[in-house]
Amino acid sequence: MVVIKKFLTACARTALVAACMALPVAGYSTAALAQQISQVRVEGTERVDPQTVLSYMTIKPGDEINKAALDQSLKNLFATGLFADIELRQDGGTLVVDVSENPVINQIAFEGNDQVEDEDLLAEIQLRPRQVFTRTKVQSDITRLYQIYSRNGRFAANIEPKLIKLDQNRVNLVFEIDEGPVTKVKSIRFVGNKRYDDDRLRSEISTKESAFYRFITADDRYDPDRLAYDQELLRKFYLSQGYADFELISAVAELSEDKDHFYVTFTINEGERYDFGNIGIDSQIRNFDPAPLNEVISIQTGEHYNADEVQSTVDKLTDKLGDLQYAFVDVRPEIKRNRESKTVDVTFSIGETPRVFVERINVNGNQRTLDKVIRREILLSEGDPFNKSRLARSEQRIKNLDYFENVAVEASPGSAPDKTVLDVDVQEKSTGELSLGAGFSTADGPLADIRIRERNLLGRGQDLLLATTIAGKRTEFNVGFTEPYFLNRDLSAGVDAFHMTRDLQDESSFDQKRTGGAFRLGYPLSERWRQTLRLRAERNNIYNVQSNASRFVTDQEGERDTIALSQRTTYDNRDSSVFPTEGFLFWFTTEATGLGGDSKYLAGTTGASWYYSVLDQVIFNLLGEVGVVEGYGGEIVTINERYYLGGTNLRGFEQAGVGPRDVFTDDSLGGNRFYRGTAELSFPLGLPEELGIQGHTFTDFGSLFDLDVPSAPGLVDEKSIRAAAGVGLSWRSPFGPIRVDFAKPYAKEDFDETEVFRFNFGTRF
Repeated sequence: MVVIKKFLTACARTALVAACMALPVAGYSTAALAQQISQVRVEGTERVDPQTVLSYMTIKPGDEINKAALDQSLKNLFATGLFADIELRQDGGTLVVDVSENPVINQIAFEGNDQVEDEDLLAEIQLRPRQVFTRTKVQSDITRLYQIYSRNGRFAANIEPKLIKLDQNRVNLVFEIDEGPVTKVKSIRFVGNKRYDDDRLRSEISTKESAFYRFITADDRYDPDRLAYDQELLRKFYLSQGYADFELISAVAELSEDKDHFYVTFTINEGERYDFGNIGIDSQIRNFDPAPLNEVISIQTGEHYNADEVQSTVDKLTDKLGDLQYAFVDVRPEIKRNRESKTVDVTFSIGETPRVFVERINVNGNQRTLDKVIRREILLSEGDPFNKSRLARSEQRIKNLDYFENVAVEASPGSAPDKTVLDVDVQEKSTGELSLGAGFSTADGPLADIRIRERNLLGRGQDLLLATTIAGKRTEFNVGFTEPYFLNRDLSAGVDAFHMTRDLQDESSFDQKRTGGAFRLGYPLSERWRQTLRLRAERNNIYNVQSNASRFVTDQEGERDTIALSQRTTYDNRDSSVFPTEGFLFWFTTEATGLGGDSKYLAGTTGASWYYSVLDQVIFNLLGEVGVVEGYGGEIVTINERYYLGGTNLRGFEQAGVGPRDVFTDDSLGGNRFYRGTAELSFPLGLPEELGIQGHTFTDFGSLFDLDVPSAPGLVDEKSIRAAAGVGLSWRSPFGPIRVDFAKPYAKEDFDETEVFRFNFGTRF
């Protein structure tokens, strides 16, 4: 029969051990204890060798029995963890050691756990199958299991260990778990706050009161670590508001009797509000004029004291001094509090340090990428004066290569006080792609692609691309190769070949085919400015024109050859070219044809995109662009060379849904001039950052107009502004980027084609 026996309580086990420690002298008279023993006999052992028991005994044959020796022997045996019970008794001249061995664990099981997997629980406990069972270890494991559930916000969890006895002194250990509900914070209260009410202070801490809409976050779960973090947040908040004497007296979390929720109470002493008094700089650097440093000090006398601004000023001073060649400068704010005048004097003390030069640059962690690929992105060389801003920009340039999982550039002391060593540590990631893709977009319908790309060919930083895309309304074949440092100079050179077909029947009643190639050459004008020249040759074919198409379309049917020379000048000071959060990107593009072929036009576009970090992970982007194309030599701009507006570049309107149109046939004809703009705010949704999910709110506006064709009945061409506002959701999913936008036009013409919903999805396997 299987017997289930509950463990003793902690108190009972403690009493048992205490009783065992008192047993050695029980049953012995004073005279008996003085007797000499002739032998020691071990009884009750099953797995343990009797000699092992004897090895832990302090009493040996020939010794006299005494209380201290018996006590020590018992303690030694219990300390092994091998025995559940031990009895010492005297049988004539023999000392009998009668032991009861602890059982061996056969299996460990968990019952009732739904929120935490068995594997996770087993990894946290000490006991394992085939180990000797001890009550001490079980109690320790139970304590650890409670900690796991507390960390998950389940303080009402109940864990009860049980034993299932088996033959051969073996047991199965079962932890019966009642996980209970998530224990949330029902109320957060503040005591002692006079200047700011409870609602304002709640907004400054990370723990939140439970509410039905917090199901997607864990902020309303009680967490002792988060409560400690909240204390620091409160302190920082009051110090940033001028309360230099702020004191957090206590932070208490009380669990309700039913263990269903917590009541959190912060007791504070706000103290008096202080203003900035005297502000100065105390420089210990020899022959250094600290006057240029004043321009980076953002705090002023008379303003409310702000500890965050003081630390920000320290960082700015450190960066400024780093730009002035002082790599290892120590800037410390010395705070003097004047309680009578309620002012705080701040002196920024700058420790003595020499100007520093770059002694050596070490590149570590690159197994495949050549050193020169990394070094050419570093704006400092051996022997150059140290410059912290250049060091930071160098790190970002290496990250922008997108060859590495992690990049860290650090300056460390060199062989002399005026020398520094730059350590560039990188962790490479895969830069090759062999992918099959599938997706759907509102503009092109279902799509599939095959792509072979290596962005770091042979570790030289070269980019090779072979790609094909087949979609419902578009097919593309592209081959491209780019050498980013042609002739070992900061001169990118590349060649492209392409073939593309597009179904424009819905927009303009024709199909289009483009075949050609291009040569590119890019070079820097300065650190932030760059120019790219491009020579393109292509054959453009407009075919499958519908019989009822606009005459402005039928007139364009046929093949045309184009040879175009273009240039693109950019200025880029964004903090990242991959996921920018702040900075500015400007571009100016011109293109001219007429060197050969059938086309004769001049075109130009210019625009800018500005990113600003409003709050952490809340990014505002403002974009604007204008463009114009004009024919010359008596030639008009053909339909394939005009601009189109709508879809991705003007949400709320269909692809080519805005601009000149033949209302009789509803064909979009494109335009010679356009302008467009976007204001978009991107923000997190409270989900884990690693999910890559963001929300967006935006407004797009713009217009497309002017055709260099004679006016005709049915031809509409309005310069009026079109605009739409909407919201969106983006997800960098494991299956590829997904974006959904909902937009509603609030300024449009009757003949414009609008759309409310836009969806894009792509994936690679």
